[in-house]
Amino acid sequence: MKTIHQLKSNDLFALHVFLAAVTHLSFRAASVDLDLTPSAVSHSIKSLEQRLGVRLFNRTTRSVSLTDAGHRLAEKLRPAISSVAEAMLAVEGLRDAPSGTVRINASEGAIRMVLKPVLARFLREHPQVHLDIVTDGKLSDIVAGGFDAGIRLAGTIPQDMVAVPVSAPVQFAVVASPAYFAARSHPKVPQDLHRHDCIRFRFDSGAIYRWEFERRGVIETVNVNGPLTLTDQPMMADAAIDGIGIAFVPDHLVQDALADGRLTRVLTDWCPVMPGLCLYYPGHRHVPGGLRALIDTLRNAMPSNYK
Repeated sequence: MKTIHQLKSNDLFALHVFLAAVTHLSFRAASVDLDLTPSAVSHSIKSLEQRLGVRLFNRTTRSVSLTDAGHRLAEKLRPAISSVAEAMLAVEGLRDAPSGTVRINASEGAIRMVLKPVLARFLREHPQVHLDIVTDGKLSDIVAGGFDAGIRLAGTIPQDMVAVPVSAPVQFAVVASPAYFAARSHPKVPQDLHRHDCIRFRFDSGAIYRWEFERRGVIETVNVNGPLTLTDQPMMADAAIDGIGIAFVPDHLVQDALADGRLTRVLTDWCPVMPGLCLYYPGHRHVPGGLRALIDTLRNAMPSNYK
């Protein structure tokens, strides 16, 4: 049985030089192409010929031409080298393919607003990536917690982090049901809320959110009161629809209810537009392929005028 010809460590380099010389039919032109000296190309060809025991080129002072053995070697070698190059590119592609576990820390609202709409598509397009998403509204230290990234409002991100916008600015809305306003007058200014039942929001830290308003540079902060305090903004919107009181929530949570008349909006000209959500991660770390793929997916999902 014939054995496969055993390649020595420098054979592949010599074959690469040989093909360059075949392409140019000039040792000097091949040397320029390979960034070698002409003598190095000539020495490599001579060593290959000695290794194979055949002459590959006919040489004169004015020209270089292939021998029959040289023609046969070139014909066999070109597709083989091409296959080797394709195999190496395929392996390099695996190196760059997003994979592994990506741990994300975010509030429930951020998860619903930013991650939920893209989760199914992202995981389908990147089957080697596993997302580990932890719901957390405490503004935790993502480095100490072992997270790859977090998502929170732009103004709350530590300065030593890289922040990537992943949502449009957030417009808040003051809303209540028509049934609630049937028995109460509409508030005209933020301080009127003291006379209303309001649905309060509690942060995971335990602090109660003070409603913040702004109009023409005038800032008003109101510590509202009411019969219900929640830690979930979608539940606040549902409570407002049920007539329990007035809620102050991001308007994307109540767009449908406003459109079909289940909720009424007030104090519109006082409601602030806040910076949107950002995905953030430590700037001194290498960005894993899975996290980079997630960032690209979130950025592509944003409205074009905010990218």
